[in-house]
Amino acid sequence: MNERVVVDPITRIEGHLRIEAEMSGDTIANAYSSGTMVRGIELILQGRDPRDAWAFAQRICGVCTLVHGLASVRSVENALGYEIPTNAQLIRNLMIGAQYVHDHVMHFYHLHALDWVDVVSALSADPKATSALAQSLSNYPRSSPGYFSDVKAKLKGFVDNGQLGIFANAYWGHPAYKLPPEANLMAVAHYLDALEWQRNVVQLHTIFGGKNPHPNFLVGGVPCPFDLNSDSAVNAERLSQVRSIIQSMQAFVDQVYVPDTLAIAGFYKDWAGQGEGVGNFMCYGDLPSKGMDDTAGLLVPPGAILNRDLSTVHPVDLNAPDEVQENVAHAWYDYSVGKEKGLHPYEGETSFDYTGPKPPYKQLDVDKGYSWMKSPRWKGHPMEVGPLARMLMLYATGNEQAKELVGLTLKTLDVPVEALFSTLGRTAARTLETKIFADAMMGWLDSLVANIKGGDSKTFNEALWEPSSWPSEARGVGFMEAPRGGLAHWIVIKNGKIDNYQAVVPSTWNAGPRDADGKPGPYEAALAGHKLHDAKQPIEILRTIHSFDPCIACAVHVNDPGGEELVQVKLR
Repeated sequence: MNERVVVDPITRIEGHLRIEAEMSGDTIANAYSSGTMVRGIELILQGRDPRDAWAFAQRICGVCTLVHGLASVRSVENALGYEIPTNAQLIRNLMIGAQYVHDHVMHFYHLHALDWVDVVSALSADPKATSALAQSLSNYPRSSPGYFSDVKAKLKGFVDNGQLGIFANAYWGHPAYKLPPEANLMAVAHYLDALEWQRNVVQLHTIFGGKNPHPNFLVGGVPCPFDLNSDSAVNAERLSQVRSIIQSMQAFVDQVYVPDTLAIAGFYKDWAGQGEGVGNFMCYGDLPSKGMDDTAGLLVPPGAILNRDLSTVHPVDLNAPDEVQENVAHAWYDYSVGKEKGLHPYEGETSFDYTGPKPPYKQLDVDKGYSWMKSPRWKGHPMEVGPLARMLMLYATGNEQAKELVGLTLKTLDVPVEALFSTLGRTAARTLETKIFADAMMGWLDSLVANIKGGDSKTFNEALWEPSSWPSEARGVGFMEAPRGGLAHWIVIKNGKIDNYQAVVPSTWNAGPRDADGKPGPYEAALAGHKLHDAKQPIEILRTIHSFDPCIACAVHVNDPGGEELVQVKLR
């Protein structure tokens, strides 16, 4: 077996992902992506009341709780033909928008920026020069020399005491870092500011969903009543608080996140030609003006782009048996029809009789199964999902704000449109869509307030709530655009209970292993061709994989380093 560079785990917080890079000299010839823990939530859901599924499905991930809960609710509504009130749709949009803005800002500063920002270098920065730099980029209030001096002193205290804490375990001093000390200090300051900012942002979920994480949902609408004059409902004061939270989101995105992305990207324009991946992109669509069936009214349109061709958007049908299929040829799962055949999620299986290697692995056997993730394909194509796919879809379908933001970014960085298909393009796309969603949120809130003031306070449709009115068998798909990409839950209901349930998550699309034809997934394809400056400090691998924002908790779940069970879940 060829020697490989191994990064395990590659995620800073969210789940267990192993990357093995097969080298040819200093260049990655082939890469392999492995989810190293099994997921069995589909088995836990079988036999349960479909109206309760969202509460279990939310626990697929500790980060993307809202999106899994909502995808689950939508799957039941789709199967049973529920229509939800306009107010419920607006509230869901607001909650999704808040998830996007919060998640993307947290990812950039706390999970990805440190791939580009040398924290220790900030100790040699001049606070006055840092202030001048920050003020040249935006009118963000926290940009005085004194503020940056305080941040520098705080950072120095961490280093002097050997307590880097959140800044530990990185390749500080690596020659791949290019930012001057002042830019590093500015980014570290904004890293700390983002920690404080996010505490306010998550309150929007608590207002409409009762708590965060794991906000409450309801098949047929949302569980929050409205009464502008009551303390026991969403009232005028709480709606005013929501407005204030959205304004805080918009200010941080406009004054900090967008300027920082462009400023940092300007030092790494060589990454505009690296890390493309498979060249195919897909969106399910989301953020409706009316209902999810009205695809023309979705802010993010559905569709697929193949081979970088932005002139053609292919329609996507999540119910068609020959479109979305999951392959397990190189996964540690089995299918009753054999490992070489893909299955549509309605017919999907979650079964395994694992006889492979137990962790810690010396090296993956990539000719066989090597991941607890399946390999989803659309019409046989590996597809990238996520912010880049969404921005390309918005750009290709003529969204004016997307075209303006993309054009401004390309002009500012002085890079061609092909730069979109890269590690840098993927990171920039996340920032740009955050701006689009943050701006849209105020319109949704204004519409909600107008409806309530006009006398429409309905948030729930109870018409089909009783199982006695359900058909003996129904199936449906609940789809949405989660922060990391297209997310869908497929459900089959028989005699009022869940007969089958399959969740195909964004990180499975992006991080899945090779399929039966040997075609790599987006992570694997994106790493091929990367040159490593130092195989013992492979920061190049981190930059590209983190540009996807991997959240492997959604795709895999539970065992310990010795391969022993940590928990048993008994089905009722």
